[in-house]
Amino acid sequence: MEGAREFLEDLQKRRLAQGHFLGLLHILIGRRISRADGAVISTGQTWRNVANLLRAVRWNPDAVRELGLSPDDLPPRDRQRYWYTAIAQAQVASPKAIRDADMLAQKLAKAGYIVGPAPGHK
Repeated sequence: MEGAREFLEDLQKRRLAQGHFLGLLHILIGRRISRADGAVISTGQTWRNVANLLRAVRWNPDAVRELGLSPDDLPPRDRQRYWYTAIAQAQVASPKAIRDADMLAQKLAKAGYIVGPAPGHK
């Protein structure tokens, strides 16, 4: 999970996922992520792990607005529950999420990350 945390910190620092939060969730949960040198970062995370990662890196809570959610409607004091609830409502396996993840994967490739295809796609 440490590699995934470093990955998120890099994305956050370089603002690579801005405008692609749904795609980012899809990638973190269901896709293989590696560096250009082949080092594996993640082979997929559970919703709970992703919620913990977002909490740990202090991801901007306003990112849920990209999902059509209001931060005011999510648990305000417990960030793990906040992110878990957002993920549960995000429809991370939808065609829209897959398209957004594919667009984000192209941006990430330019930054030195390789993102595998969506589950069931080649």
